[in-house]
Amino acid sequence: MYNYITGKVVQAVGNTLVLENNGIGYEIGVSGNTLYDVCNIGSMAKIYTYLYVREDTFALYGFSTLGEKTLFLRLIEISGVGPKLAMQILSGMDLNSLSIAIATGDVKTLSKIKGLGKKTAELIVVSIPDQVSTDLAGAISPLEQYGDKDQNDAVFILVSQGMSNTDAVRLVAEVAKTTTGLENILREAFKRIN
Repeated sequence: MYNYITGKVVQAVGNTLVLENNGIGYEIGVSGNTLYDVCNIGSMAKIYTYLYVREDTFALYGFSTLGEKTLFLRLIEISGVGPKLAMQILSGMDLNSLSIAIATGDVKTLSKIKGLGKKTAELIVVSIPDQVSTDLAGAISPLEQYGDKDQNDAVFILVSQGMSNTDAVRLVAEVAKTTTGLENILREAFKRIN
């Protein structure tokens, strides 16, 4: 119903932001990352929104970036993940780290987020890794967010050889834990494929 609201930040408490627009104060549930991005009282902010409607609930959730909103929408599609848990997950780490953890299937890292159990973390990495990789990177790789050229190049080469983006990202992330340099990463990756 509402794509975004632009207004003055008049209150920021907990995980709630009040944004005033034309004399109306919109109470918006936000993640810790969004709160950090726009927490200056009195400043103008543009918040992308999602209106959650159920029989007894009307709640407005907000995001400082479209990427965060997109990931939120992906998360709430998963059975057992409602808007409150999705916001808690988004607050658990920065968007790039969270997206890479999902895309690479890093359940251990995801399970460290307060309120997110191992089973739900496993369900998340099984349900949406391809969408997250695509949302983040298109045809390249979410590893680009970290600026590691060797890892980006390795993912690109593996994808050009026919591997899916998600599988390439997972493999390179795993290999890069113990190996550096493009040639070494590719050598080890090809060993693990064969």
